[in-house]
Amino acid sequence: MAKSLESEHPIKAYGYAAHDTTGTFSPVTFSRRVTGEKDVRFKVLYCGVCHSDLHYAKNEWGVTTYPVIPGHEIVGVVTEVGSKVEKFKVGDKVGVGCLVGSCRSCESCSSDCEQFCPTQTLTYGVPNFDGTQAYGGYSDHMISDEHFVLRWPENLPLDSGAPLLCAGITTYSPLRYFGLDKPGMKVGVVGLGGLGHVAVKMAKAFGADVTVFSTTAAKKQEAIEGLKADHFINSRDEEEMKAAASTLDGIIDTVSGNHPIVPLLGALKPNGKLVLLGAPEKPVELAAFALILGRKIVAGSAIGGLKETQEMLDFSAKHGITADIELIPIDYVNTAMDRLLKSDVRYRFVIDVANSLKAE
Repeated sequence: MAKSLESEHPIKAYGYAAHDTTGTFSPVTFSRRVTGEKDVRFKVLYCGVCHSDLHYAKNEWGVTTYPVIPGHEIVGVVTEVGSKVEKFKVGDKVGVGCLVGSCRSCESCSSDCEQFCPTQTLTYGVPNFDGTQAYGGYSDHMISDEHFVLRWPENLPLDSGAPLLCAGITTYSPLRYFGLDKPGMKVGVVGLGGLGHVAVKMAKAFGADVTVFSTTAAKKQEAIEGLKADHFINSRDEEEMKAAASTLDGIIDTVSGNHPIVPLLGALKPNGKLVLLGAPEKPVELAAFALILGRKIVAGSAIGGLKETQEMLDFSAKHGITADIELIPIDYVNTAMDRLLKSDVRYRFVIDVANSLKAE
């Protein structure tokens, strides 16, 4: 007989879970494992709301096991450490992002790219190393092997910094890997949402000349005045797109909705790179000559490994990069999901877990 959520582990925990494809969240009592010798346990203070949380809650990717407790932008304070933990102590501020496990021995893990490990453990929604379900940060506390726990920089805000654990590394990593992190590079950012607004901030901090592409002309003021982008292009305007031809070294495309990419390739210089971060429902349509004639590249990217994620946090602290957030109590999460579905947030919801999640 399967054990209940409350009894599969010895340590009682509280959170908010979705129980079916309606994606409706409600309070739940569950349990977490005892602190192992390399484990760090911490009280959750804040947890960002990622669009992935919505997909998982509604089983839109067809992989959800219910109940699901999402959250992979988690910041908190250490309450207990295992006997062999070396990097953290009680009272430290820490973060956990999209990963809580990997094999630690494959080629990807050995090269600090745990995000490519074939046996990686995501922070929620999948079986943990012990076979029980992994539960995320919509909860009162977390536990993780110290390798997957990040040191929180002293001068990085906890609340508005939390989304960097997903949106931050997802935009920082391709800028670094594809060589778009040099001063003077001409970088485009497609979409001005949760990922896009952070991509603009990251690229500007690297010293890039940044062009924002959006189908919403009204976002020009936000892009130029609010985020300090250098240029704005309404991608529905043929004349503006024509004027942008062959001007960019690279483009970070953050849009997850279906959209044409061939016009974006036209904005790249020869040898330019278009990096897809969003995952549209329909396959991307691509004309071969759009690549061949300029030796251009279409690539994809997701998160980074733990070493790079720590590097990103330190970089963000140095340059004052945070997400633009709306702080919410955890009992607002269902409304937040409805609004997220309508893109009605500027630009990330963050749950004030410590001040709003109470034991039932």
